Amino acid sequence: MNMLTLIVALVIEQLRPVDAGRWVRAPLSRVADRFWPHDDESESSGRARWWVVVTGLVVSTWVAWMVLAWLHPLFAFAFNVFVLYLVMAHRRENHCFSDIVLALSTGDTERARTILGEWDGRDHAGASAGEVARLAIERALVAAHRNLFGPVFWFVILPGPVGAVLYRVAERFAQDWGRGAAPGEGMRAPFGRFAQRAFDAIDWVPVRLTAMAFSVIGNFEDAIYCWRAQSMLWADKASGILIASGAGALGVRLGLPIHESGGVVDRPEMGLGSKADVGYMQAAAKLVWRVLVLVLLLLALLGIASWVGR
Repeated sequence: MNMLTLIVALVIEQLRPVDAGRWVRAPLSRVADRFWPHDDESESSGRARWWVVVTGLVVSTWVAWMVLAWLHPLFAFAFNVFVLYLVMAHRRENHCFSDIVLALSTGDTERARTILGEWDGRDHAGASAGEVARLAIERALVAAHRNLFGPVFWFVILPGPVGAVLYRVAERFAQDWGRGAAPGEGMRAPFGRFAQRAFDAIDWVPVRLTAMAFSVIGNFEDAIYCWRAQSMLWADKASGILIASGAGALGVRLGLPIHESGGVVDRPEMGLGSKADVGYMQAAAKLVWRVLVLVLLLLALLGIASWVGR
């Protein structure tokens, strides 16, 4: 049933993509802003706010699913599909990635830089075609996990769509509250750090399973080597694991210095092999879809094993 739910949600999302920014991220961001702790609150009070909001949304989802399942299993199935449809919305990521591939294929580096800037919200003026390709691959690898594989893991683990909601809400709070976690933010910093640590704990297993899937589908030895030797060099450890393992699996060099916000940002090298280009971007897209096929096959085997064991 999980496999069927996932397939239906993916097909609907491809045929009629949802504006995730408007219908998912913006509402969750408003909730996060509404419950943002005041500067005079204690750290424990800020943590309590996180637990109340996240637990409240998760429990509400579980109750709704249980009620629908009691009314009729088809209602619960439709609810699962609808929630996954919203949580896994990644069509915009696919469009941006495909548009960059097209622009670079035609030699229009300026347009590729513009699309990348609209995608990640940063200014990449002066970036070469290779830099744009590197950044697009990095973002695509992380986005594939955050928008697809991470939510799917928790969807399978917890009943109904509860796990998918837990993952997305925790991810949104880490993003929004995490903006106040930088040094110099005073009392707000602990709240942002707690939200980020909470999401890191939720994402700990899914990140490593996605990295392992990249390794199995691609060059296993290089992926494992890059994961172990390079991932800790990245500022965000979870993203570092995904980028390092993905780069190793593809046999491409990611990371490295880039043009950003009018200057050059120094970054560690991730991966092994050749420089990034359009060909490696297409290979990265194939890697993600092959991992998705692997996930579906595993869900099918779990379903068969469950059916046989009855």
